[in-house]
Amino acid sequence: MNEQLQPLKKASRASKVGRSGTQDDIVYAHIFEAILEQRLAPGTKLSEEALGEIFGVSRTIIRRSLSRLAHEGVVLLRPNRGAVVASPSVDEARQVFFARRLVEKAITELAVEHASAEQLAELRQMVRDERDSFSRGDRGAGIRLSGEFHLKLAEAARNTPLISFQRSLVSQTSLIIAQYEGGNRSHCSYDEHTQLIDAIEARNLKLAVELMMHHMDHIDSKLNLDEESASDDLHAVFSHLMLGKKPTRG
Repeated sequence: MNEQLQPLKKASRASKVGRSGTQDDIVYAHIFEAILEQRLAPGTKLSEEALGEIFGVSRTIIRRSLSRLAHEGVVLLRPNRGAVVASPSVDEARQVFFARRLVEKAITELAVEHASAEQLAELRQMVRDERDSFSRGDRGAGIRLSGEFHLKLAEAARNTPLISFQRSLVSQTSLIIAQYEGGNRSHCSYDEHTQLIDAIEARNLKLAVELMMHHMDHIDSKLNLDEESASDDLHAVFSHLMLGKKPTRG
């Protein structure tokens, strides 16, 4: 590839998530974002050398970031063979969706009780951003914002363990969708998200839970075993960070 990355501190300015923090945090955030946007294919080998060149940091930093992602279940660390993006089996996918349903139900119930007006306004802005992304054809950003909506909803539930569970489940779900989603790629998640916010704002517990379960049914109904849409080319996945200069090791 002709273009190279500048050092990570400059490259990180383009990040949509993890805009601040240590180099470990920034590398983690970029890879997590690529998973949410379904730009990283399940089974992709995550070469420490290649990622170090891409982000302009040492292998030690890459290794720590991958270890954190492995803890969340979206990266598999293989002894003596390196790391790969997790590739959930059909049975594992079903287990993740079952767990996600339980967590989403609990989060919705707590959000009805605890969500503040400010948090609801933030959720509505995320829905607008999600809709705008799909409207301009930026499917990756739309998918990421859809996942981040559920993370923000978990924050509104005010239960720290659920936030941690949800972060892992949302990223694993994104991998499953990238691996198993069928040919119909239409997305109406922003409409369903708006209806859910309305029910939470009205403090209508029964309706909010019903809407969330319908939303999960809709996601589940689009899965099959045929198609993979993401990429296993690390340089292609992180090409939006290419700023024209050779990286320096961090």
